[in-house]
Amino acid sequence: MFYLLVHVCRIQKGSFIVMIENNSSSPSKRGFGAGSASSSTPQSAAGSLSPNLEQNISRLKKLLPIGISFDLITRDIYLGETKGYFLGINGLCKTEVLQQIFSDLQNPWFTKDSKVEDILRYMNAKIGYAQVSLAGTWDDILKNVLSGPCALFIDGFSQAILIDVRSYPTRGISEPDAEKTTRGARDGFVETLLFNANLIRRRIRSPQLCFAMHSVGEESKTDVAVAYLEHTVNRELLDSLSQAIDSLNITALTMGVKSLEELLVKKRWWNPLPSIQVTERPDVACSYLEEGHILILVDNSPLTLILPCTVFQFTQSSEDYYKSPLVGTYFRLVRFACIPISLLLMPAFLLITAYFPQTAEKWRLLSTEGLTPLQLIIYVFAVEFILDLFKYSASVTSSKFSGSLSIVGGLIIGDVAVSLNWVSTEILFYGAVTLLTSLSISSMEFSDALRIYRILLIAATAFGGVWGFFVSLLLVLASIFTTPTFGGMSYFWPLFPFNGQALKKLLFRSPTPKAQPCSVWDRGGVHR
Repeated sequence: MFYLLVHVCRIQKGSFIVMIENNSSSPSKRGFGAGSASSSTPQSAAGSLSPNLEQNISRLKKLLPIGISFDLITRDIYLGETKGYFLGINGLCKTEVLQQIFSDLQNPWFTKDSKVEDILRYMNAKIGYAQVSLAGTWDDILKNVLSGPCALFIDGFSQAILIDVRSYPTRGISEPDAEKTTRGARDGFVETLLFNANLIRRRIRSPQLCFAMHSVGEESKTDVAVAYLEHTVNRELLDSLSQAIDSLNITALTMGVKSLEELLVKKRWWNPLPSIQVTERPDVACSYLEEGHILILVDNSPLTLILPCTVFQFTQSSEDYYKSPLVGTYFRLVRFACIPISLLLMPAFLLITAYFPQTAEKWRLLSTEGLTPLQLIIYVFAVEFILDLFKYSASVTSSKFSGSLSIVGGLIIGDVAVSLNWVSTEILFYGAVTLLTSLSISSMEFSDALRIYRILLIAATAFGGVWGFFVSLLLVLASIFTTPTFGGMSYFWPLFPFNGQALKKLLFRSPTPKAQPCSVWDRGGVHR
């Protein structure tokens, strides 16, 4: 009679391993001692499996906290007369699929052959599940098991059967808060890599679309997928990126995409501008993919990196393409105008009112009389700090209260400050305009970098006057022009090197028939 002996203990999240033992021959006949050297087995995951099931189980107990970690699941199992061993992670396996697999393995019709003679034939004939494979090294087995697939060890064989029945916990697909549009798709990337790849594949059903998988982190072993189109990708950039990812020697990608971005592009502290564009919108990612860009998807992160990157990408918005070409062009030009206003309005106002009072009076920039330069400097810094505080508090507060907090709080504090003569109405006005222009810039990271530049300009103007303003402006320009990008690509393409046709397409929203990817985006190294 055939039977299944079950022993349960916990292992890590959602994979299982089954080992099968061939009881037709004793361990000594196969050349292994009954108690061979579990004590001498190294703790390292390097090496190959043994044909002896007991040795493999002993090795597993040294490599994994079996019986200690509550989420590790193990089972002793008999497949006819052949002994096996199952390993998986609770919570990452589809319970319904596992129940069906074990039900089949215990079915008398499946076990009428008392011994397992060929593991490959057994896997193909007995396990009715699509995603199965064999692994013969401990490194491969642990990497797979800790990622979600389960493993089945069979006595008499130096390979284990991997069954990919993983099911990651995930949130629902919804529109990203930071990239909302009034029209268009409402889906967004989530923290599951496979779902994100599916969202891209759903939009681009091309056989040229490829997702190359990499693993980053000695402990986290985070899955990183590089997505590209074979016929448009820059091969030199792709090879450089793949080599850079594979050569990363780190413990873990603690902050996901952000950690990977900082590892790929080494920046100095004086380069706050973003060097790689990120997006949570699948439609935006696919549009860049069609233009020959490369996407980097990181498991456990809803953000997708876009390479190569230029400064003009941070002025683009998907909203432009859900409106008519004329309206989209207008708002795009408005965003371009918001960049210098956000950067220079408050420093220029401080410079003129504090150091050129006659000009300020002539231009009616300041109606409050008797304000000294020191008071103006203090007021400008106070308004900058308060407005930044409102913006930050609104971004981290629950959406139920953030709108009321920013509007009501701004009105109350502004009105009280003016009534008590702690600040002038004009400074509040220029500060509010600066905040509005900052919020109008589509990239939050780009807007935050401009804020750092603006604070530097204000501080230099306050302490250095005219010379401080112009010297700090030169430092800001130097910081912008020295912003590094991955692969040495120009941060100011198509302005430098100059490409008039591409620059025109970036400045003006083209109609759909003329906006299709073409050779305009060829930077000289693109394989087509």
